[in-house]
Amino acid sequence: MIYVQSTTAPGQWTTFDWWPPVGWWPEAARDLLAPGPSTSATFVLPPTASSVHSARSFGAGVLTGWGLGELIENMELVVSELATNALRHGLCLDDPRRERAVHMSLVRRGPLVTSAFTDPGSSVPVLRYPGPLDTGGLGLHIVESLSLRWGWSALAPHGKIVWAVLS
Repeated sequence: MIYVQSTTAPGQWTTFDWWPPVGWWPEAARDLLAPGPSTSATFVLPPTASSVHSARSFGAGVLTGWGLGELIENMELVVSELATNALRHGLCLDDPRRERAVHMSLVRRGPLVTSAFTDPGSSVPVLRYPGPLDTGGLGLHIVESLSLRWGWSALAPHGKIVWAVLS
């Protein structure tokens, strides 16, 4: 499922709004904002391994449509890491009452694009420092090195959003 929003008046929400709402921007990155167009696109990732590839393709397509092709390479790496973490650590597959999907949103505010992933999990993203023989654990280091800023916030009643801002 793909949802696309475009607005010239941030803060005017409609019944068709999806996460994030029109005009959303991570509070911890508000100082980065510059004037310019505001638009967003959201994609629902099912809990399958092929969803990471789909998320990368979705991101590349959206950035191309927005005329921001220069961001595609870095965005694909960031999206790969955040999607993998959301699918691996954020889904609650053992709880049938919880949603089993991850939502990916790209939010453009002027020249900046935020990639945001929501998931129903309660685990907190943490920068790990893996040993030399560990096969993983560098994902958030990649996100940190390619983005202007990244972070996360808890969502009510459960879940979280993890985001990264690129320019």
